[in-house]
Amino acid sequence: MGASEPSGFDIQMMRVALRLAARGLGRTAPNPAVGAVIADERTGEVIARGWTAPGGRPHAEPQAIARAGERARGATMYVTLEPCSHYGVTPPCADTIVSAGLARVVCGIEDPDPRVAGRGLARLRQAGLAVQRNVLADAAHWVTAGHILRVTERRPLVTLKLALDATGGVPRGGEGQPTWVTGEGARSAGHLLRACSDAILVGRRTVLDDDPLLNCRLPGLAANSPIRIVLARTLDGLEQSRLASTAREIPLWVVCPEGSDASALADKGATIIPTRLVAGELWLPAIMEALVAKGVTRLLVEGGPATWAAFSNAGLVDEAVMFHARGPDGAELSPACAIAALRRYISSEGFDIYDRRTIGGDDMIALRRPWHRGIRR
Repeated sequence: MGASEPSGFDIQMMRVALRLAARGLGRTAPNPAVGAVIADERTGEVIARGWTAPGGRPHAEPQAIARAGERARGATMYVTLEPCSHYGVTPPCADTIVSAGLARVVCGIEDPDPRVAGRGLARLRQAGLAVQRNVLADAAHWVTAGHILRVTERRPLVTLKLALDATGGVPRGGEGQPTWVTGEGARSAGHLLRACSDAILVGRRTVLDDDPLLNCRLPGLAANSPIRIVLARTLDGLEQSRLASTAREIPLWVVCPEGSDASALADKGATIIPTRLVAGELWLPAIMEALVAKGVTRLLVEGGPATWAAFSNAGLVDEAVMFHARGPDGAELSPACAIAALRRYISSEGFDIYDRRTIGGDDMIALRRPWHRGIRR
C-alpha cells in the first residue's frame, strides 16, 4: 500500500481522533484543539486516547502516551494536527513520541505555525518512525481552523449565527426582551455553538434591544460560556445592561472608538478595547487582529443584520449557521430557498452547504467557505 493510501483502519482511527479534538473546541485557546489515539494495527485495539486539556495544556499526544504507558511502544498514533517540534511551556510533542517508542504516526494535517511547519513530522522520520499525513485532511482543517487562521491571517475563525422567522425576517426585541423566532431545539443548538466558541460578538443595538446574557445555558456546559464582546461606536446604555452587571462573572470585552469614556464599564469589570474609526465605522480587520492577540481563535457572531453585513462586506465570514422557522404549512425549507434567505443579509458566494437538518419545527442550514483548499499540504 502506498504512503498516500491510508487503510480503512487509519481512517476509522482518525475519525475517533477528530471527535476527541472536537471536545476541546472553545476551551483550549490560544492553542488548537487536538485529538490523539494510540492503537495496535495488528489487533485493532485502541490502547489510549488523548485530547488537548482546557487552557491548552497538556497537549493531546503526551496525554495519550501517559495513558498507554509501555504499551505505546511499537504502536501507531493517530493525531489530528502535526506534533509540535519546538520548546515552549512544555517539551516538543515530537520528542515525546520518539521517546515513547511508537512505530508509526498518522497525521491529519501539517501545522502552519512557523515554529512547526513540517519540522515535527521531519523529526519523527529522522528517528525512524513511519509517517503518513493528510488523512481526512478536510475534516482536520475545520476542527483546527481557528488555529490555522490565527497563524496565517492573524484573525479568528468567524461563524455567523442567524435566526430567521418563517418569512426570512429578523424581528427586533424591545425594552430589553428578545423576540424568539425558533423553537427550543434550535435555541439549544445555538447554545452549543456558543460552547464551542472562544468568544461571542454582538453590536450595541442588540444589547439595547434584547439585553442578552450571551452565556451557554445548556445543562453541564455553563462553564463553557464564551467571552462576550460588544462592538459599540457609542457606549450609551451599555452600563445598565445584564452584560455589564455580570462582567466579573463572565468576561465582557467592549470594543469602542479611541478616546471613548468607558470608565463606567471598566468599573464594572469590563475590558475596554479601543480601536480606530474608518469612515465612521469600527475597523473590523484591526479588531480581528486585536482579538487574536488576546487569544481568541474561534469567534461566533450573533448580533443582527447590520453586524452580519459588516462582517460579510469585510470578507470575514468563514461559516454561516442559519436557523429558519417553518411557515404554517410546516414545509421544509429547500436549499435554494435557504440560500435566497441568507442572501438578504450576507453574500453567499463561494460558500458550500455542509449540513442541513430539521430541529424540532425549524430548519438548520450550515455553509462554509472552503478557504483551506488553497493551503499547501
